[in-house]
Amino acid sequence: MATHAQAASHDAHDHKPHGWRRWVFSTNHKDIGTMYLVFSCVMFFVGGTMALIIRAELFQPGLQFVDPQFFNSMTAMHALVMIFGAIMPGWVGLANWLIPMQIGAPDMALPRLNNLSFWILPFAFVLLLGTLFVPGGAPAGGWTMYPPLALQAGDSFPMMIFAIHLMGISSILGAINVVVTVMNMRAPGMNLLKMPLFVWTWLITAYLLVAVMPVLAGAVTMLLTDHFFGTSFFTASGGGDPVMYQHIFWFFGHPEVYIMILPAFGVVSEIIPTFSRKPLFGYESMVYATAAIGFLSFIVWAHHMFTVGMPLAGQLFFMLATMLISVPTGVKIFNWCATMTRGSLSFEPPMLFALAFLFLFTIGGFSGLMLAIVPADFQYQDSYFVVAHFHYVLVPGSLFAIMGAVYYWLPKWVGHMYDMKLAKLHFWLSAIFVNVLFFPQHFLGLAGMPRRIPDYATQFADWNMVSSIGAFGFGFSQLLLPYIIIKCVKAGAKAADRPWDGAHGLEWELPSPAPFHSWEVPPSAAVIARGAEH
Repeated sequence: MATHAQAASHDAHDHKPHGWRRWVFSTNHKDIGTMYLVFSCVMFFVGGTMALIIRAELFQPGLQFVDPQFFNSMTAMHALVMIFGAIMPGWVGLANWLIPMQIGAPDMALPRLNNLSFWILPFAFVLLLGTLFVPGGAPAGGWTMYPPLALQAGDSFPMMIFAIHLMGISSILGAINVVVTVMNMRAPGMNLLKMPLFVWTWLITAYLLVAVMPVLAGAVTMLLTDHFFGTSFFTASGGGDPVMYQHIFWFFGHPEVYIMILPAFGVVSEIIPTFSRKPLFGYESMVYATAAIGFLSFIVWAHHMFTVGMPLAGQLFFMLATMLISVPTGVKIFNWCATMTRGSLSFEPPMLFALAFLFLFTIGGFSGLMLAIVPADFQYQDSYFVVAHFHYVLVPGSLFAIMGAVYYWLPKWVGHMYDMKLAKLHFWLSAIFVNVLFFPQHFLGLAGMPRRIPDYATQFADWNMVSSIGAFGFGFSQLLLPYIIIKCVKAGAKAADRPWDGAHGLEWELPSPAPFHSWEVPPSAAVIARGAEH
């Protein structure tokens, strides 16, 4: 009897839900990671459609397709959807898939919390996108929601605030899960300085998330009470200060930029050594540089605000602190270049995206350095130069790194290889059109074109037309990505156990063993022992 009871209990324990239940009630880190990545992809196309509406309107001077109110709603919604709906869930999806496997853990530490943190997101974005259908339209005060403009929104205002609260809760829960998993569930023998760099970058990102998301929650809650309950935090007529909102918002906003880029550093640090057949150069310096970037991101927020009338001492401090943050970033760039130096390079799709990241992210970094210089920033402030700068950091930066990560790990995830020719075509179309789209915006900004305007003077017409052509080329070329993935899952050739080794002639050509911090599978005891010897 006992044996039968044990068997029944064992069967019940082993029973895995099928169909929709598998996804709705999932506590499996791989399933949840997949849901995050699919959600990220859907939001990427939603936000991309909004971007195409913006670029269609700016194709030539005059008002063509949408009224100015809707245009401003599109700029605000595009940013919120891309940041909170596409980039951040994309990174959380990769964290769910990879962190347990890379540290030798069976799953994330808090599986039910993991499920909850994902399922909050669809409801948050139904609320956010629902603002497009209420009287008065979606908020048109920009994604930064500066008062007093943001306080003039109609019925959509509280919906947007609540949606942002939900996104923040989801991010905080996901970050707590990462911290607890990494700190408590590493395989025996793996100390912190033996973790893969992707895990390190995500650990630091998780601490940033826990620190700054409540700051955003506080800022938008004060906006809400100003709007509905008669407080005057940011209302000048009641003794409040609109500039205080900017300080609070950017204290969240600048670490948020690094939340979106740090995991990209981790991904690139995994891809470049593999396709260079060399261990990563300067592993420990990369870890310390990542930590330094995380720390410095908290003390540079007011470089977004050089034109608000802050004292000269404040301008100098934030200028120098912003310049300082380029030092650890430069360490990373040089280490990636050193990894490739005299390596046996091959250029599969993940490596192509990593190299594009390296080159184009550096362009974004240099334009950021230009913006850090106070007297120059007085000219660039709120111009298209700023738009070009942050898109160079976020699109060829965060987005290309996510795509490179998907192309790198997809064969391990689904057991099939994807179509290399199509993947390379996707890369080249993306790399060419992303520059056609964003590089002319530097010229527009230097010539004096303001951002967030639906109409413009005729001297800006030519470069706007080029930029819009680039936008449609880039947007439509992204349709290749889901096609390549679906084709791979359904009909791809079987992948080798180590897809980037023998199957494509990518053996490690080194007298020393492969680096112990580049696992594609949970480490065995022998591998951990080898790492301990290092």
